[in-house]
Amino acid sequence: MSKNDRTTDSAAASIRPRKRRKRRPAPASATIPQMPRMQLRSPFQALRPLSEEQLEDIHVASMRLLEEQGIEVMGELALQKFRDAGAAVSNKGIVRMERELVMQTISSAPESFSLEPRNKENAIICGGDAINFGLVSGPPNVHDCVNGRRAGNIEDYKKLIRLGQHFNVISFFGNQALAPTDLAVNTRHLDTTYYNLVLADKAMLATGIGGGRARDAVELNAIAKGMSLDEIQHVPSVMTNININSPRKLDDSMAYGAMQMAMLGQPTVVTPFTLMGAMTPATMAGALVQQNAEALLGIALVQLTRPGAPVVYGAFTSNVDMRSGSPAFGTPENALANIASGQLARRYKLPYRTSACNASNTTDSQATWETQMSLWSAVMGHGNLIYHAAGWLEGGLVASFEKLVQDCEMLQHMSKMLQPITITLDEIGLDAMEEVGPGGHFFGCDHTMQRFKSAFYEPILSDWQNHENWQLAGAKDATTRATEVWQKALNEYEEPAIDPAVKEALADYVANKKESMGRDEPLLEPVPL
Repeated sequence: MSKNDRTTDSAAASIRPRKRRKRRPAPASATIPQMPRMQLRSPFQALRPLSEEQLEDIHVASMRLLEEQGIEVMGELALQKFRDAGAAVSNKGIVRMERELVMQTISSAPESFSLEPRNKENAIICGGDAINFGLVSGPPNVHDCVNGRRAGNIEDYKKLIRLGQHFNVISFFGNQALAPTDLAVNTRHLDTTYYNLVLADKAMLATGIGGGRARDAVELNAIAKGMSLDEIQHVPSVMTNININSPRKLDDSMAYGAMQMAMLGQPTVVTPFTLMGAMTPATMAGALVQQNAEALLGIALVQLTRPGAPVVYGAFTSNVDMRSGSPAFGTPENALANIASGQLARRYKLPYRTSACNASNTTDSQATWETQMSLWSAVMGHGNLIYHAAGWLEGGLVASFEKLVQDCEMLQHMSKMLQPITITLDEIGLDAMEEVGPGGHFFGCDHTMQRFKSAFYEPILSDWQNHENWQLAGAKDATTRATEVWQKALNEYEEPAIDPAVKEALADYVANKKESMGRDEPLLEPVPL
């Protein structure tokens, strides 16, 4: 053993209690420890897995794909936008765009924008070094350890919105926290948007499948903010996310939803859903080229509809298990795609959306390491909107209450790590070092006593007790503790204030729209301004 090792061990022994005291568990009334709500920003440079030459190769190949092979676009309104701009449109709806036209068209998109919900204090920035974590979005099923696995339903939807509102680290809601399958398909978007607005006051995305649903979302948000449709055009207030039906197909409902949002001045996230080996070539290079071409065409449609409309470069590229064909997330390939896609978004000076997903069937260590892989890469790739950051399970088939809590713990860890380091003479504490002297400890010195309550991150879920005290407290694992935390969070939840007249107006809009639509009514087409 070296001298330094002996000194270290001796110092540790001098501050180690001779007998461990049994710590009392925190009182049941203590609230869940949370970091304050904030606009998170990354103090670090984004990682760059692609060299400048490789980045240019992907760009050039993407332009060739758009020029030579094109992308199928459905919907005459969308096709006419491309024709009017000078793109080549075949009789089968294949759109081909020259690279100069692509670059000229997307250049009108803003590099950054702010999304303002009904509570302006919860506005988020999309672009630059801003990072925002979103709740799980879209699963058809839900699970918790109290009630088991079940089909998505509106009561669980409301619980998820309450949890997303309660946990400060969640800054936006995705299109739908889950699919409430107990409601009619053609009107459930009205219910989910309504509950997003009355149970929460954070930034939100809404279902944009078709122009009618998109317009409903904008009108409901306008009511919530006391604005007219004309006024809300100038204030981005609600987003939607559309997916390209990879490989290389944009259907009419997605196209019309994006167009309607653009007409009303609201942002759209254009996200190709690409899985290497199934929906793209089984290579990173091929996947990035196809994803890039698909995203740029969707972004071009938004700009052709309304130049300057806010739009986000979305990426959702991972791989499949080549033995089963099942999607895999949190893989090395998924992580690299998250980071590389950020480079592509920055090349085109666009905000960037990515995801933090996993493919585990339960809240186990696999769910954790896969989520952590995708989360780290999303953050270090400067994802401005990180989708599915809390509650995603089973490759997106389940919204999990326990996973939501575990993810919020990881998101808070990440948020704390991203806080700037304060370096001042007071923080350095030379006086404390002198007070303690060689071989002492800092537990009782003034410098520590002034900081001990807030010096370090306080966890939501982690248990740092020694083994004996952990056993005395019930020997609960992280999943068991997470079950207790989400139930406690629902008890702590407070519905944000809303004018009763506004709430009534929202309910009236939903009721009137349901009455007028009818179950088999087709989607509304975009209505030009």
